Amino acid sequence: MEVIQSFQNLNAHKTIVTIGTFDGVHIGHQKIIERLVNTAKQENLKSVVLTFFPHPRMVLQKDANIKLINTIEERTHILDQLGIDYLCVKKFTKEFSRLSAEEFVVDILVKQLNIKKIIIGYDHHFGRNRSANINDLKRFGEIYNFEVEEISAQDIDDVSVSSTKIRTALTEGDIETANSFLGNNFMLNGIVTKGKGLGKTINFPTANIHISEDYKLIPKQGVYVVRSTYKNQILFGVMNIGTNPTISDNTKQTIEVHFFSFNENIYGEILTVEILNRIRDEQKFESLEALKKQIEQDKEIALHYISQNNIE
Repeated sequence: MEVIQSFQNLNAHKTIVTIGTFDGVHIGHQKIIERLVNTAKQENLKSVVLTFFPHPRMVLQKDANIKLINTIEERTHILDQLGIDYLCVKKFTKEFSRLSAEEFVVDILVKQLNIKKIIIGYDHHFGRNRSANINDLKRFGEIYNFEVEEISAQDIDDVSVSSTKIRTALTEGDIETANSFLGNNFMLNGIVTKGKGLGKTINFPTANIHISEDYKLIPKQGVYVVRSTYKNQILFGVMNIGTNPTISDNTKQTIEVHFFSFNENIYGEILTVEILNRIRDEQKFESLEALKKQIEQDKEIALHYISQNNIE
C-alpha cells in the first residue's frame, strides 16, 4: 500500500474508490474494503481508500472532546494489512469543506483520483454543508463517466453499530467485545517516558506510556492483560490505566505497563501495546506490600489467560 497526499501518482491508472473516516477499521469496514479490493482485481483497477484528517468535527466544530478508536498512524497501519493499493489521506480544512459537491467530484475524484468506479454508502452526503447525496453522485457519474456502486443499508448499519459498540465497550472496559468487533486487538501507541520509579521498589518496574494524541480514546481505568513487540521479541504484561491512588494523590491519569521477564531500558522507544483482556478495576491499597501482592495475583491471572487462550 502506498500512502499519498499528492495524487499525481494515480494519473496513469483508473481507480476504484471508497470514502470514509474508517475509525477502528473494524469488521464492518473490512467487509467494504474487501469488496473494494476484489472488484479492483476483477476490473483491472487500482483500489483507493480516501480518508480525511483531521476529523471534520475537529475543524468545523472545534470539538476537543471527540475521541477516536485509532490515531491516523494506527489507521494507516491497519489499512496496510488489507491489500489496498493506495491510501489517500486528504487534509481536512475549512477551505476544503467549502468545495461544492461538483467541485469535489471534478477536482478530487475525476482529475486527481482518475476515478472509474466508487463504492459508497446509500446515505453518503458530501460537498459544502453536506448538501449532495448519492443520487447527485450518480448524476455526476453519468456526466463524468464513472460508476457508482451503492453499499446497502444493512452494511452501513453494521458499520455504524460496530463503531458505537466499540466505543461503548472501551469506555466500559469490555475489551473482549471491542476486540470482537474490531477483528483485531485494540491498541495504544506511545513513547516510553520516565515515571517516578516506584514500581522498581516493589520489584515490578513499569514502562510509562505517553500518548501525545489527545483525541485517542483511552479505555476505562483498570488493570489489563497486554502484549507488545520490542526488537522482534513478543512481550506480555499487565497494564494499569489510572491515577495510582495507593502511592499518589495526583489525579492525573497515567498508563503503565509491567512486562514479564523483561528489564531493559526502553526510555524514548515508541511501543504499540495491544490490549487482550481486562482483569479488574484500579484500587487503593492500605500499603505498598498489599499492592505488590495484588500485582502478583494480576500477573498469575494474566499468565493463565494467555495460556488458556493459546496466545502467542
